[in-house]
Amino acid sequence: MKSKLSMWRRSFAIVLAVSVLSVSLPVRVDAQTTYQPTPANLEARRWFQDAKFGLFVHWGVYSVLSDGEWVMNNRKIPAVDYELLPAQFNPTEFDPTEWVAMVKAAGMKYITITSKHHDGFAMFDSKVSDWDIIDRTPYKKDVLKLLADECHKQGIKLFFYHSHLDWHHPDYYPRGRTGNDAGRPSKGEWYKYLDYMDAQLKELLTNYGEIGGIWFDGWWDRPQADWRLEKTYKLIHDLQPHALIGNNHHRKPFPGEDFQMFEKDLPGKNTAGFNAESQIGDLPLETCETMNNAWGFNLMDKKFKSTRDLVHYLVRAAGSNANFLLNVGPMSNGKIQPEFVAHLREVGKWMEKNGESIYGTRGGPVTSRPWGVTTRKDNKVYVHVLDWQDSVLALPPMTQQVKQATLFKDGSRVEFTATNDSVLLKLPQPSADEYDRIIVLTVSDK
Repeated sequence: MKSKLSMWRRSFAIVLAVSVLSVSLPVRVDAQTTYQPTPANLEARRWFQDAKFGLFVHWGVYSVLSDGEWVMNNRKIPAVDYELLPAQFNPTEFDPTEWVAMVKAAGMKYITITSKHHDGFAMFDSKVSDWDIIDRTPYKKDVLKLLADECHKQGIKLFFYHSHLDWHHPDYYPRGRTGNDAGRPSKGEWYKYLDYMDAQLKELLTNYGEIGGIWFDGWWDRPQADWRLEKTYKLIHDLQPHALIGNNHHRKPFPGEDFQMFEKDLPGKNTAGFNAESQIGDLPLETCETMNNAWGFNLMDKKFKSTRDLVHYLVRAAGSNANFLLNVGPMSNGKIQPEFVAHLREVGKWMEKNGESIYGTRGGPVTSRPWGVTTRKDNKVYVHVLDWQDSVLALPPMTQQVKQATLFKDGSRVEFTATNDSVLLKLPQPSADEYDRIIVLTVSDK
C-alpha cells in the first residue's frame, strides 16, 4: 500500500496519473483472458459482496522504525542497512486469538494482511528465500500460519496482500518508479524475479489452508512491464479456484480478476489522486481506508478519524455497492494500538444494532447524495440519512411502489408521500449521538 504520510506520495500519485494520460504510453496487460470463474468462485464473490466489512493489516519489519510501511523508500535506506531491522523485530505480544476476536466484535467478516510488502520481506515461512520472519527475526514463528489457523477456527476468511514490486530482490530489474535508493546492482533477470514471486504465492496457496484470495499491489511501479499475469492468475485459480484475485493497479479490472478495489476513495471518486483511471467494472467492489493517515504503524500520526467518520464511510461504501476494508498498522511488538482497538469496538457496537441495513445488501435505487445513500435487500430499501437538517427529505421516484416507511431503530411509522416525481419523507429529529438515521422503505412492484 502506498503511504500517505507525506505530500511527496500524494504528489507522486497525481503526477503519475497525469503523466500516463499525457504520454499515452501503451499499457501491457497479459492477464487471464480465457478465464471462466468456477461455481465456487462465483459463490465466493457473492459471499464477499454480502460480507461488506473487513480488516486490513499492514504489518512488517518496517514497524520497528514506527514511520509507516514506505520508510525504506522515503528515507532512502540502502538494502544493506534495512537488513538490520529484522533482528529487532520480535512481536512476542502478538496474539492471533485476540486479533480475530477483535475483528468479530467489530462486525468484520474477513482479514486482509500483508504477506509481503514493497520491502520484499516475507511475513511467513518461505522456503525460496531467507528474507523472511523465520530466518531473519528472533521471533522464529510464522505469524501468517498462526493467524490462518485462528481464522479457520473462528470462521473469519483470510486474504493475503502481496506486493508485485520488490525493493530488496536483486532480480527486480529494470527498476520501477520507486525504491531506487536501495543500492542494488544495476542488473537482474526479470523473469527470474517473477518465478520467485510465483513460488512464494504457491507457498501461500498450499501451506495455509483455504484462503479468501490474493490482494495484489505494486503493478503501477512498472505499468509497461511484462508482469506475466496470465501465468500468475492461472496459478492461483488452479490451486484454489474459489480464491478471489484483486489488483490495486488503479484501472478497470484485468481479465482473470475477481474483485476491484479503490484506494482511499469510494468507487468513482478520486479525491486522493490514485484512481484517475479507475473505471468501475462489473466485479464486486471494495474500498480501503486508514484510521489515521498511515497504513503501517506510525508513532507520530495522531490524526485519527472519528467513529462517526468511519461509520459514515462504511455506510457510503455499502451505498456504492462496495465493501469497506479498514486498516490497522500493528506495532512491532504485535499489539494493535489502543486508539484503533477503541474505534473498532465502537464501530462494532453500531454494526451490532444496524448491520441488517449493511450486510447482504447491494447499492440502493437512489445513488449517493450529499445527504447520504440507500442500500437494498429483498423488498427493503434502507435510506441512510447522514447529513440532513430539514424535516422533509425528497427522494427521486422509485421504480417500485413504496408501501410503508418505518424508522429502523424502533419500527415507528414515518410519514411519506409518493408522487410521479418524488417520494417525500417526513424525518424524525436525530438524537445527538445518532450517526445515521435509517428509514426502511418496504417496496413492491407497481
